[in-house]
Amino acid sequence: MDFQHRAGGKTGSGGVASSSESNRDRRERLRQLALETIDINKDPYFMKNHLGSYECKLCLTLHNNEGSYLAHTQGKKHQTNLARRAAKEAKDAPAQPAPEKVKVEVKKFVKIGRPGYKVTKQRDPECGQQSLLFQIDYPEIAEGIGPRHRFMSAYEQRIEPPDRRWQYLLFAAEPYETIAFKVPSREIDKAETRFWTHWNRETKQFFLQFHFKMEKSLAAPPGQAVSVGVKRPPLLITGLGPHPHSDSMPPPPPGGIHGMPPGAHILPHMRPHMPPPGALPPHLRPPLPRDG
Repeated sequence: MDFQHRAGGKTGSGGVASSSESNRDRRERLRQLALETIDINKDPYFMKNHLGSYECKLCLTLHNNEGSYLAHTQGKKHQTNLARRAAKEAKDAPAQPAPEKVKVEVKKFVKIGRPGYKVTKQRDPECGQQSLLFQIDYPEIAEGIGPRHRFMSAYEQRIEPPDRRWQYLLFAAEPYETIAFKVPSREIDKAETRFWTHWNRETKQFFLQFHFKMEKSLAAPPGQAVSVGVKRPPLLITGLGPHPHSDSMPPPPPGGIHGMPPGAHILPHMRPHMPPPGALPPHLRPPLPRDG
């Protein structure tokens, strides 16, 4: 048979393959690919009968070899039956209840206003450590509720513009409104004796006291001693250094300055400014001493 004059054929190529030949070649390529990637022993629908052939228990088809069965598993019929089986199993399977989430009952209270409070500033006389003592009164606090507190950064609140120099101490107890105190943003001393709370159930009063950590002490000037751990307070008025002694300033008059007690020491910068005699007009100059 002459195949060289067929449409699309080339001399020596054997002619254009028919559709059956193309399908057979495609199935062979799929079989080779399936053999490399799929473990046939794990397929629940694969079965070898007593005649030596292979069966698909899902589609009830017979296959002469493993390659034929693997090519069948990639076909449309097998894939459709797989989808039907999965849908049927999902429908027949009993609906498993979802695990119940632990529900936390939110207690709702009608706010009755702000509690009374008292703040006391204290300083340790031994080391000079500063502290704040808060006393909050909750006479109408709900049963089974205890006061709570926390420190809040200035960047957490939305009432005032954030300022890193300050922090807030919050107190909360139902049914009272939450109150906050604005305190310096310094490190808190969390030692057992420096930070404590107490809730008096009889008087319905909550106490909290905390101490600020000590700042690093400054170097003491010559001739003065500064207690360890205590920072010297800054000058009340800055920018006023010692005044240098000026030779152009005349000494005070013999009788002293009016209003100053006798024997009082006058600092250089407290002396009145007296111009030299030559700078005064003639009628204000002092009389010159006369001879004999």
